[in-house]
Amino acid sequence: MPVATALAQRQDVPRYLTGVGTVTSAATVTVKARIDGQLDSVGFVEGQDVKAGQVLANIDPRALQAQLAQAQAQRAKDQATLVNARLDLQRYTRLQREDAATQQTLDTQRALVAQLEAATQTDDAQISYAKVQLDYTRIVAPISGRVGARLVDPGNIVHAADVNGLVVINQIDPITVLFSLPEESVPAINAAMDKGQALTVVAYARGGNEPLEQGQLVLLNNQIDTTTGTVQLKGRFDNPRHRLWPGQYVNARLVLDPHESAVTVPAAAVQRGQSDTFVYVVDGAGVAQPRPVKVERMQDGLAVIQQGLDAGQRVVVDGQYKLKPGSKVRELAAAAGGGQ
Repeated sequence: MPVATALAQRQDVPRYLTGVGTVTSAATVTVKARIDGQLDSVGFVEGQDVKAGQVLANIDPRALQAQLAQAQAQRAKDQATLVNARLDLQRYTRLQREDAATQQTLDTQRALVAQLEAATQTDDAQISYAKVQLDYTRIVAPISGRVGARLVDPGNIVHAADVNGLVVINQIDPITVLFSLPEESVPAINAAMDKGQALTVVAYARGGNEPLEQGQLVLLNNQIDTTTGTVQLKGRFDNPRHRLWPGQYVNARLVLDPHESAVTVPAAAVQRGQSDTFVYVVDGAGVAQPRPVKVERMQDGLAVIQQGLDAGQRVVVDGQYKLKPGSKVRELAAAAGGGQ
């Protein structure tokens, strides 16, 4: 009876869990004005990459420049008055020692000097504040990332209280993926994390088998969602090719053990009976016999056998429906993934 067969093989089979995830920016910032004023210019192109500290826009600085000049002039005036008051204090001190000035006059002059010293300190604070305000006329990128659509055009009046801001920056390299797994997965994930190695997360396009990027698990959330019975996880990915994009849906594969040695057969070899699962094993004489097996999991077209089969045994992968215990078979060819 013609059948297709394959050899059971012992090989490294990664143990992983798969969940549906959403790509999210590693950081998102809405760039806003910190002072009120007229937007003079915009220094970015929509959709371009920017670096942290890069100037994105400028607000008309003239009013604040005038305020700074006024504060500096007041500081100079108060400083000159203070210098003169200190000279007078020295004179009054000398005269008081010679009984040519009263103690009250000396005390009054000392109070005046202290008052003027406080005034110059206030002036310094006003100058510092004016410089900070003037610096806010240069709106810079707080993070590196990609800018979105411009939300305000030059010439408009902007306010520190504006909700929408000027533009949104999304950090897309690195980037993160949020995904969920059933709560039953938590013990296995914790056991893998306890080994001290960072767990690998691979992102795949929905409906595709090609990996987009490989990253590392950075978060196993500290509680289970009681509504869905799932736990949230986060993977962090280097994304230089921009194959992952904020808002994109992906399949996230969390690798718990990249090198788990196990006996495997093509998934097509496993049959289900009324009470158990089994495979047909072909002996050296070409006789097929059913063999009960315990399947740990199905993965990537393979059945990972936990019990009942040894590496090197030949199993039927096509044509089982024609077989009975003890059937004599004629091997046609090895199935894909198996050996002849």
